[in-house]
Amino acid sequence: MTAQANMHNEALAGHLLDQYAGRIARSRRPYILGVSGLQGSGKSTLARVMKAQAEARGWPTEILSLDDFYYSRSDREALAHQVHPLLRSRGVPGTHEIELMMSVLAALPHASDKLPVTHPRFDKGRDTRIPPSRWPRIIHPPKLVIVEGWALGIRPQSQAALATPVNELERTEDADGSWRHWVNKQLRSYQPLWRKFDALIVLQAPSWNIVQRWRSEQEEELFARHAPLAMDAKGMERFLAHFERLSRHALATLPALADTCVEYDDARHVTGLSHG
Repeated sequence: MTAQANMHNEALAGHLLDQYAGRIARSRRPYILGVSGLQGSGKSTLARVMKAQAEARGWPTEILSLDDFYYSRSDREALAHQVHPLLRSRGVPGTHEIELMMSVLAALPHASDKLPVTHPRFDKGRDTRIPPSRWPRIIHPPKLVIVEGWALGIRPQSQAALATPVNELERTEDADGSWRHWVNKQLRSYQPLWRKFDALIVLQAPSWNIVQRWRSEQEEELFARHAPLAMDAKGMERFLAHFERLSRHALATLPALADTCVEYDDARHVTGLSHG
């Protein structure tokens, strides 16, 4: 992350916290702010900057990442056998343990030494969860909870939208559409989580092609660090094909559902900011 990008994030984080400050301060329970953005849009970095700034304002803050709630590799292997081979790959709705995130959010207002709240961490380099003994422990109720993830706020697609494959992966490995229909159905069980958000901030990328580029750049960094399961360019292309359908759907529909929409250009500079 360049110094300039860091500066942009500092300013953006401050602006977003100002926008919701009154509501956060008045809330009698942890205020839950969703930060939704497609792969590589910088949501994790922005969430960290917002946490630091919120705590400087005297608001204890926790970040929950949807990515940390992916099922372990063995659980996804079971889904691949029972439902569809494409579910071996993490990412789409149905590969997260949503009930666990809901129970973590429900427990946070009561967090204490006697009732510590733990939540999972996912190791992307090894494509599985870290052992529960190393999960973060929360022992004080936060004032602010930032939930960040790639699919936050997305609503299921219409049946008609599922009919036509969007890429080669869907044409050849989901020819009958059973995978995408199953994923779309799972998305319904994510809606109660979205309803928990007091507000939804959407980081809007310019296009799916740019998202692919951003996410590939992230993976190249992992690859350079010799992470055990880092993907090469071809592996990355296949991985991203799993996300393409819902990413395009998100780009088309999320701005209208957002409380705040942050628009980016292809260099991740903020070009617009609108509050719904």
